[in-house]
Amino acid sequence: MPRLSLVVPVYNVQGYLAECLESVLGQDYQDFEIVAVDDRSPDGSGALLDEYAARDDRIHVIHLMENVGLGRARNAALEAARGDYVLFLDSDDTLAPGALGAIAERLTAAGDPDVLIYDYVRTYWDGEIRPNQRAALLAEAGPGVFSLAERPQLLNLLQIVCNKAYRRDFVAREGLTFPPGYYEDALWTFRSLISAERIAVLDRVCLLYRQRREGGNILATVSRKHFDIFEQYRRVFEFLDTRADAEQWRAPLFRKMVDHYLAILERPGRLPRDARAEFFHRAAADYRARMPAGFRKPAGSRGKKYALLERDAYAGLVGAKAVVKLRAKASGYARTTLGRTRRTALNLDYRHQLRLPLDENLAVFSAYGGSEVSCNPAAIDAELARRAPHIRRVWAVRPDAVDQVPEGAGHVRVGSREYWAALARATYLVGNVNFPDAVVRRPGQIHVQTHHGTPLKTMGLDRRQYPASAGTDFAALLRRCDRWNFSLVANHFSSAVWQRAYPCSYTSLTTGYPRNDVLLNSTAEDVREARRELGLGERVTAFLYMPTRREYQRGFVPRLDLAKLAGRLGPDAVLLVRAHPGERPAEWPAEWRSEGRIIDVSGHRAVERLYLAADCLITDYSSAMFDYANLDRPIVVHADDWETYSVVRGTYFDVRTEGPGAVATTEDELAEVLCSGAWRGERAARARDRFRRRFCDFDDGRAAERVVRHIFLGEDLGDLPPVVPLDERTPAPPPEPSRDASALISTHTSQR
Repeated sequence: MPRLSLVVPVYNVQGYLAECLESVLGQDYQDFEIVAVDDRSPDGSGALLDEYAARDDRIHVIHLMENVGLGRARNAALEAARGDYVLFLDSDDTLAPGALGAIAERLTAAGDPDVLIYDYVRTYWDGEIRPNQRAALLAEAGPGVFSLAERPQLLNLLQIVCNKAYRRDFVAREGLTFPPGYYEDALWTFRSLISAERIAVLDRVCLLYRQRREGGNILATVSRKHFDIFEQYRRVFEFLDTRADAEQWRAPLFRKMVDHYLAILERPGRLPRDARAEFFHRAAADYRARMPAGFRKPAGSRGKKYALLERDAYAGLVGAKAVVKLRAKASGYARTTLGRTRRTALNLDYRHQLRLPLDENLAVFSAYGGSEVSCNPAAIDAELARRAPHIRRVWAVRPDAVDQVPEGAGHVRVGSREYWAALARATYLVGNVNFPDAVVRRPGQIHVQTHHGTPLKTMGLDRRQYPASAGTDFAALLRRCDRWNFSLVANHFSSAVWQRAYPCSYTSLTTGYPRNDVLLNSTAEDVREARRELGLGERVTAFLYMPTRREYQRGFVPRLDLAKLAGRLGPDAVLLVRAHPGERPAEWPAEWRSEGRIIDVSGHRAVERLYLAADCLITDYSSAMFDYANLDRPIVVHADDWETYSVVRGTYFDVRTEGPGAVATTEDELAEVLCSGAWRGERAARARDRFRRRFCDFDDGRAAERVVRHIFLGEDLGDLPPVVPLDERTPAPPPEPSRDASALISTHTSQR
């Protein structure tokens, strides 16, 4: 039997769950178990729990057949817990280093109390850490153990269960369980503290209590579900009625109840506007019904609010808030520079357009800020033209991309009057990067963020600790992301990253990447046509070289001597070189053009056609590897500057050990991999298989269809085509050279 059981309820937290579990598994104290409950989580959290449980037998996973909510998920874990003590840890929170050792030591020193209370800090998305304002209540001076009657001020601590350890036989003796609802911590907290005969405290921060920017739970969202608080305090006072010492606790719990009601009323983003008066009247009824005899209101403005509740004077509360708002408006009048900034960014015509009705049949597409017509937006555009021709498609493009606009679609030039009018009036805005800061998401408007790759390098808020993020305004970044309605993902891995890196209130759609549909749906003839477009003969082995951008370099600086490498590969191999879009040189070296075995494909409009034509992808840290893996063709990683890149930009995993194929860390190693045939050997194939199973979750060839049917045609997600399992997919066939390409290369190398 372990000393400690950690109960971890899990729902929609795949972006935070690994950090939570690692904070427990990495503790220096090891006598614990984790009882994790997958509360029918719709994301990849359940699968992630199973992965951890397979690696560590201290983790026990319970998969519920239906979503039951936080309280009842905890109850399910309590039934399975075996430890002397039970600790509750929400799956987006973490333990501080050394926390479990300090808790276990304090429990022993205090002679196994019923409840141990420890300290916490709140952590925020922007890196801010706020200490517990009432941490002084946890000072350990005085008796080692005590009852709540001896230190009633502990009731002023935050009413959460995650900053306490509970002796399991005490929990069983008192019959403690969590009630259904959304404020379930209130009953458990008050009941356990009042019932405990022996309480101890630990003046040490053990819990890092994450305050998610997007809320993360019902308590931070606008909903009538906040009315659940009345039911929870009904249960609290019913419990109190069963105790002989009830009168001692009526006034303190009455005060906690009133403060809780007022907090919900006063905090923005909790109650719907049309429910505020009803909530106030319900609170006033509880006030009058439960006010203890001789109760003295607090002093100051707080006491005035108590008086308003006592009189059920909602109009008085509204009037008081109006005065506060008026004062705030007056004091902020000098900040009219915001208005001037808005007038600069949003010209008068755009503001006029924003007042006109939305065009329900207008969709605006943009890729890479208008520099291309490509990627996921282009694939969605094509599918939309087939399935919903009544919707007008308009591309926002820069002048040099006008000729890329597909037939049947219109275009507006980025920055023009027509551009801003389209952004103001379109119902659908589809892009793979954010639209400009000045764009306003109107009610009824739908912003679709398609992204443009699975991330190996850190993104969003995850970049904050790396040098490459210097100068990034993360608050402005998140304001742009706040406009998203939908975020498309190709795999569970990306979904988890986006949730943490872009903590905003969008819906993640596990549709797959539309741009990759062609990799699953193309035929052998499509592959031959893609090669003919590039002038590749049947006897040629084509290696597609796609390095990524490096923040510590300017422009495209190849990490390879491409002419030398082409020479080593021989006349039957061609290097297709595609520079990162932001680093393409104006002119390529003359020796590359004259040789004919190095082809610049940087300007090729559809990178997916290059994938079809290539026998093998050579890359470093580009997201191209995730897309190309859908073809189940060889991939070679050239990671010559991994130590520098991973420190400057940050990465989510080590591509040298978890990559999709053979790995080379020098130019000579790369040449050896290519010339020996190791690039297509069994070891490389095994690595590719592992990689595909991890990152090719949803790309089955029907992603664009799912996006169009759900977002544009309003079909329910449950009615969309289910994702075809990886082993049942048939990617586009590989090129068919007339003889073994690896043998050709090996022969040429030996002749040299």
